[in-house]
Amino acid sequence: MDRIECVVVGAGVIGLAVARRLARAGREVIVLEAAENIGTGTSSRNSEVIHAGIYYPSGSLMARTCVSGRPALYAYCREHSIPHSMCGKLIVAATEGEVDRLQIIRAQAEANGVEDIRFLNGDEARALEPALRCVAGLLSPSTGIIDSHAFMLALRGDAERDGAAFAFHTPLSGARATPHGLEIKTGGDAPMTLVCDLLVNAAGLDAPAVARRIDGMPVERIPPAYLAKGSYFSCSVRAPFSRLIYPVPEPGGLGVHLTLDLAGQPRFGPDVEWIETPNYDVDPARATRFYPAIRRYWPDLPDDTLIPAYSGIRPKIVPPAVAAQDFMIQGPADHGLSGLINLFGIESPGLTASLAIADHVAALAAQR
Repeated sequence: MDRIECVVVGAGVIGLAVARRLARAGREVIVLEAAENIGTGTSSRNSEVIHAGIYYPSGSLMARTCVSGRPALYAYCREHSIPHSMCGKLIVAATEGEVDRLQIIRAQAEANGVEDIRFLNGDEARALEPALRCVAGLLSPSTGIIDSHAFMLALRGDAERDGAAFAFHTPLSGARATPHGLEIKTGGDAPMTLVCDLLVNAAGLDAPAVARRIDGMPVERIPPAYLAKGSYFSCSVRAPFSRLIYPVPEPGGLGVHLTLDLAGQPRFGPDVEWIETPNYDVDPARATRFYPAIRRYWPDLPDDTLIPAYSGIRPKIVPPAVAAQDFMIQGPADHGLSGLINLFGIESPGLTASLAIADHVAALAAQR
């Protein structure tokens, strides 16, 4: 039976970052991916925003890894010539009744260590973005956008350079603890049985299902999986904005916001649709809900200009009635199974936090 030091399940942005970090530390790593390529799920179906760390509860894993991961990500982009832009973001209050919520968001951002957030009155916000309608706003200069696929390609290249191997079309079908380590079995085109010292479950949407395939993993420590689908629409006209525009947050997400791609083209979303089984269809009829939401901050959005683009699914581990969740990263001290690290609920800002999450996983692995 073949033996390898580390197995990472999932080749999304988190699995790639973890594989890179472990390989860099001199560990022998193989990445198992059920799909045909890297980043085919949540990692390639998001807004591609580099978040500042504004909204998350102080001390949470989301806050800590986002605030530390953001400068690390910008530095990585510069070092690897990954297309990105620190374009900035405005969070806007469309009515006077929302201004108090802006102040709460500002206080939360400052508590999280986001030092450059700035409150603007309506005139100051419109001086930056003349097409904007709002009564007040928060300016986040350090928010940006990134080519997420180029980032993932760079992570894979780094990992492979340091010796990591990738096996695609290779889902993990089961695992169990043995006196010699974790014995894992894979399915797919070329089934394998391996023994490893460290198994990192970074399977994104499938992370709870993967954990249930591991004999000895306490079922009560596996969170339930909820699927929050978000649809995005592009626009047939160029939006007159140079920054990202966000409304105040809504339960389950950050509201229908305007983001820009690196060519300056606008896209809007995501909304929130709780679903039972994964699907990535975008219903054109959902645009009827987008127009009034967008026109709260961009009143001149023309009729019949929104075009279905793509959708993504947030890997939620809390039900719709719970407004917010935190990342859940479990080591042996949490579940009692030696050599296993589970990553659950890694939704936004997971892309921004990916390098910091990888450092966190590496630190847990080093405690063995």
